[in-house]
Amino acid sequence: MTEYQMKAYAKINLGLDVLGKLENGYHEVKMVMQTVGICDVLELKRSGSGIVVTTDSGELPTDENNLIFKAAKLMRERYHIADGIRIHLAKNIPIAAGMAGGSTDAAATLKGINRMFELGATPEELMELGVKIGADVPYCVLGGTALAEGIGEKLTALTPVPKCTLLVAKPDINVSTKYVYEHLDAAENLKHPDIDGMVEAIALGSLQGILERFGNVLETVTIPAYPVIARIKERMLSLGSVGSLMSGSGPTVFGVYLDKATAQTAAEAIRDEGLAGQIYVTETC
Repeated sequence: MTEYQMKAYAKINLGLDVLGKLENGYHEVKMVMQTVGICDVLELKRSGSGIVVTTDSGELPTDENNLIFKAAKLMRERYHIADGIRIHLAKNIPIAAGMAGGSTDAAATLKGINRMFELGATPEELMELGVKIGADVPYCVLGGTALAEGIGEKLTALTPVPKCTLLVAKPDINVSTKYVYEHLDAAENLKHPDIDGMVEAIALGSLQGILERFGNVLETVTIPAYPVIARIKERMLSLGSVGSLMSGSGPTVFGVYLDKATAQTAAEAIRDEGLAGQIYVTETC
């Protein structure tokens, strides 16, 4: 085929723990990842020679610094693709938000090129390529509910969590992941979430058990530096959320709601109060 469209779905962390720092400078993590309904859209086309990336976002590079470009380059090299590839990105996922926006775009590029050129690469092969781009890319190839270990590349697919409504809010700040991890290394008395217990709760299909084990060790660093994150969490809980947590290294916060109407009312309140500039009502998927 000459063109193909891919949706690239965002993720949240239902639980995130950091076990320590490795000799190579990366951190060993243990976390539960979950796909949500917010997505970017990629339009892929065969086109002449080389790689061309365009986007409707003025915040992103379109050269070799873009993860879509890196993914396309890897696929062309690995599978000896002579044709050029043009990719247009319609950006909906918040940028620098802790929702793997760049990683999921890269994963969608890997999958889209695989299908457009009918390469027959397995998900495992695409995940192996993806880790060369970033630690979250293999998970974004897999999607769904998963336990991620190592630097995030060791994945175990889990039973899907009970479907629920989510309110996602990104305040108008950007958080440096490097800053968060550097300051985490110096922090003491960290409160580590019960990831094993969460995995058990997911296997039992217990939403209450999952909510009771919500935890993100990176909040230890990010919330003191950016108090608005705590204010959004508190506001979501006061507006009917049954559980709220920061995703990744932040600053995005999500809240779990038992019905869509309550989530939409909460979204309007948080928007009116100016706590977040990008707000979405979505669901697990």
